[in-house]
Amino acid sequence: MDKIHAMQLFIRVAELESFSRAADTLGLPKGSVSRQIQALENHLGTQLLHRTTRRVQLTQDGMIYYERAKDLLSNLDELDGLFHHDPASISGKLRVDMPIGVAKNLVMPRLPAFLHQYPGLELELSSSDRLVDLIREGFDCVVRVGTLKDSGLIARPLGKLTQINCASPQYLARFGYPESLEDLASHAVVHYSVNLGTRAQGFEVATDNGAAWVKTGGMLTVNSTETYHAACLAGLGIIQVPRVGVREALRTGMLVEVLPQYRAEPMPVSLLYPHRRNLSRRVHLFMEWLTGVMKDYVD
Repeated sequence: MDKIHAMQLFIRVAELESFSRAADTLGLPKGSVSRQIQALENHLGTQLLHRTTRRVQLTQDGMIYYERAKDLLSNLDELDGLFHHDPASISGKLRVDMPIGVAKNLVMPRLPAFLHQYPGLELELSSSDRLVDLIREGFDCVVRVGTLKDSGLIARPLGKLTQINCASPQYLARFGYPESLEDLASHAVVHYSVNLGTRAQGFEVATDNGAAWVKTGGMLTVNSTETYHAACLAGLGIIQVPRVGVREALRTGMLVEVLPQYRAEPMPVSLLYPHRRNLSRRVHLFMEWLTGVMKDYVD
């Protein structure tokens, strides 16, 4: 059995959900396609496809094998073009995760130029406040903002994002401008916590000995960065955010910086990826491009 050819047949059947349609597009007899996939399943010792008279569907094992097989075939295609320097020779799938704010404000504006330069790439971009499992979920690399925990992954520091304190004009018109840390006792701070139910620490201030926390008022805690920004725009309190994420709101006057002398510590930004001796060219190119993008925003 030609395993590479069998993988190609399996992917085509899985995507078309039909042995007949797959055979027609490949110019092969339906029986030949069916026999080769059956041989592949026997070789793997598992069923990859549920077969009914109406359609063909992937089993749970089939879903896993489908993703891995696509990655493998993409790597083989890339290997064939290893010594070609034409950007069009770079192909395959990239799976990347990054915080919503980084994706929305920093990466998306520059992404069209990157994908135009490498038209053979297929990018899967995940953005959420959840910390994904890079290895288990099959990501090539992830961007993390904040202090890293020991994960066994390789970390490339990209710099630090300056944080500022913001409030909306409506909030300030109602409660006034805080001028000192003592004033915060009578002000509302919108709290952010990935895991709701944990106690909010308060207002962060950078000191020579690290971060210090000031108790404040505030009735709202959220677990989404988008909701965090929206709460501030709605006049619900003061937030502490990377300056780059609110620069447009500051420019238009929708938000106003407060207490500039009492900022939180800058947030480190890191690029994490698995320990691999040789990264594929497409992953390496994306990481170098992303590093260049971040240089325009980090300190």
